[in-house]
Amino acid sequence: MPGTLRAEVLAVLLGSEDMTGMESIFDGRKTTLSTVIRALGRKYGWRIERRDFPTNTADGRAGWASVYCLPQEVIDAALDVEGRAWLEGVKAARRARSRRAVRR
Repeated sequence: MPGTLRAEVLAVLLGSEDMTGMESIFDGRKTTLSTVIRALGRKYGWRIERRDFPTNTADGRAGWASVYCLPQEVIDAALDVEGRAWLEGVKAARRARSRRAVRR
């Protein structure tokens, strides 16, 4: 899974960062963050927390947005059981994709 969108999202969350659907890794993709979050929870059993907050939309209306994060104890447990090595693999795959994109 290191080169997938699920891996990218999980890598951000394991890095103790919050994530919203406005993240740049979703630019030009049909998949939404909420779809990836559901898959991580259902298929892989990750306990991802969600907080909703009010926001303004581009056309001036009010709406709601969500931010997702992993509880610190989940991050710590994952990193203690080979999570660090997995995370390094995701970062290496990301670097390799970036180098290929630059060469084109």
